Amino acid sequence: MNNQIQRPKPAVRANVQNLALAGLLIALGTILSFLKLFDLPYGGSVTICGMLPVMVFAYRAGPKWGLGAGLAFSVLQLLFGLDALKGVSGATVAGSIFLDYLLAFTVLGLAGLFRGRLKSHPAAFTLGCLVAGLLRYLCSFLSGWILWSEYADAAFSPLLAGMSGQQLACFYSLVYNGGYMIPEILITCLAGFLVMKFAGKQILKGTEDSLGRG
Repeated sequence: MNNQIQRPKPAVRANVQNLALAGLLIALGTILSFLKLFDLPYGGSVTICGMLPVMVFAYRAGPKWGLGAGLAFSVLQLLFGLDALKGVSGATVAGSIFLDYLLAFTVLGLAGLFRGRLKSHPAAFTLGCLVAGLLRYLCSFLSGWILWSEYADAAFSPLLAGMSGQQLACFYSLVYNGGYMIPEILITCLAGFLVMKFAGKQILKGTEDSLGRG
């Protein structure tokens, strides 16, 4: 009888490490999402790098793991944001759950798309943060345009009386969601560059990457 304790296979160890790290960074991102610089009246806020932890995990672990972490993060954001959906129609609630939460935060898992495609890790990560952030902005824009266009009349009708309903709704969503998403993206990209510049070796320790350099 063999009494030796078998060590877990490298792939199993990597999966366990990824699960543990994902849980830690999702929790950190959730906490940071409550630390807000400002809130907009109809939803949306600029946080202190609430998106960054999930993006860091996505860059380290790859898109497959990153999208999984983004989805888990989106469910938590949905649970904490349900109050904002009270008093609206069922179709709007369903559409908002998909566009404003599930899809909008899952795409943060694409922040690692450029790892290995650029020689510099800080540059690759910053570009990934920019693309993932813009994808979230796109989701919010589509939600505002399609689902929340009724607020455009109150916000912009007196100023842009010459616009049609759809044009007004499109402009409203672009401006309103840009009011918090653009600062959020810029803050995240700056913080992401600095984090990868000064802590990239520690973050990426134990991962294989023959193309990227710090």
